[in-house]
Amino acid sequence: MVRRFIFAIVVALVLSGAILFVLVRKMAHNQAAPVQAPIQYVAAAHPINPGDILKREDLTMINWPRTNPLAGSFVKAEDLVGRVALYPLTPGQPVLDQELAAAGAGMGLSGRVPAGMRAVALRSDQVIGVAGFMMPATHVDVLVTYKPDNSQDPITATVLQNAEVLAVGHEVQPDPSGKPANVDVVTLLLSLQDAQKAVLAAAQGSIHFVLRRGGDAEEAQVTPVAVNQLIAGVAAPKKAVAVATRRVVAAEPKAKAWVVETDLGSKKTTESFN
Repeated sequence: MVRRFIFAIVVALVLSGAILFVLVRKMAHNQAAPVQAPIQYVAAAHPINPGDILKREDLTMINWPRTNPLAGSFVKAEDLVGRVALYPLTPGQPVLDQELAAAGAGMGLSGRVPAGMRAVALRSDQVIGVAGFMMPATHVDVLVTYKPDNSQDPITATVLQNAEVLAVGHEVQPDPSGKPANVDVVTLLLSLQDAQKAVLAAAQGSIHFVLRRGGDAEEAQVTPVAVNQLIAGVAAPKKAVAVATRRVVAAEPKAKAWVVETDLGSKKTTESFN
């Protein structure tokens, strides 16, 4: 009897221990993970325009989830003082390194050229240049019209597609009222390879800019256009060929002549009639 009682107590202790272990594990699993303190990033304190030199009062600190870090962000506002903004910054937006000119780039247009890019100025006709409606930050295609070495007829070819306009004349900011600028010099933001193409095209003939729709970054497959392709389906008129013909007329036979002889005794005459 005593042995059975002791056995029951042992079984009860084992069961209670197992139940307690399961409950502790479940409570530990359901326990909320400790909340991590947010990280603070440098952000714009007010709207900042491209080309603005950042000052300490332009910057503020914002909380950001530590579990979602931002590449290229800053945790010290002092590291951004003196840098030039390349793109518009909105209030509360974390400032990223790729949105700023390189440290020490300085002011002016050079401060707006990102690393690895080049600013190339091209001249074009004012009317061809979309009647002056090109503005900084718009995108254009660049065309050139020239005469190939083996032809006297000009052709037009597309040299660059989706090139960003960095400046129009001396203006690097769009007019706040949207008023176009009538200028004939446009500065494009290009890679070094595209910059070489643009300079070579300008040396060959006339440069033309074609304005692209906002947000259209598609590059089309195009071929140069020659003069004889301006009017499709119309063939040049054939020249009339004069053929000389020789008319051979058979000679008509001559009529036989009539001969009349007159005999007057001692005098004899002969006359011919056709």
